[in-house]
Amino acid sequence: MSRGMREEQLARAFVEFSDTLVRGYDVIEFLDRLCTRCVEVLEVSAVGALLDDGAGRLELVAASTETVRVLETLQVQRRYGPCLDAYRSGERVVVPDLRATGRRWPAFTSQALSIGVAAVSAFPMRLRQVRVGALNVFQAAPGRMSKETLDAGQALADVATIAILQARAVEDATRLAGQLTHALESRVVIEQAKGVLAERLGVAPDEAFRRLRRYGRLNGLALTELAGQVVAGTLTLDL
Repeated sequence: MSRGMREEQLARAFVEFSDTLVRGYDVIEFLDRLCTRCVEVLEVSAVGALLDDGAGRLELVAASTETVRVLETLQVQRRYGPCLDAYRSGERVVVPDLRATGRRWPAFTSQALSIGVAAVSAFPMRLRQVRVGALNVFQAAPGRMSKETLDAGQALADVATIAILQARAVEDATRLAGQLTHALESRVVIEQAKGVLAERLGVAPDEAFRRLRRYGRLNGLALTELAGQVVAGTLTLDL
């Protein structure tokens, strides 16, 4: 593929992914599409993507072929391989000929060669100090990729990084919004319970709250749960 054609394909892929990022997306579907586009743009036999599960462990999330899925799973299980090295170091790992690196990742290399993978390049998915995973590119024939191809591979990995970080930010924001909503709703119920108790017991709202909190602690009840019972009238005991 000529340089001009690769740049055109890469530009089209970026437009497609940018549109996906704006409209909202499913991360797994996005990475599946990314792997497919990588095969086309980089002219390789297969591509796989591993992501950090949030606890420092990589998990397979997408692969362009079932054969590569097995190979990627082997890396995850053995906890070594070019993709793991790229993730841990934050640096690109390029292996033009796996036959020359058999001792570095013996099980991975043996499995790769047995299924027709002769070369591999692994691109870290990272933004500054944050690493989220790695993109693995597999070649059927040995040979070093051109600088332009390697740069294109890293650019695609960078797009994937932005997508993952955006998804996590949205997820965190949604979780935070849910927590805030729950907290606000709980506070409304507690204020209602204070009013009910203050009227029933003939005490000030602050005293009603102190009694409500004390009763909850003595009986192992969460304050929101106890307040709900008072408002619903299921707890009529004078506190």
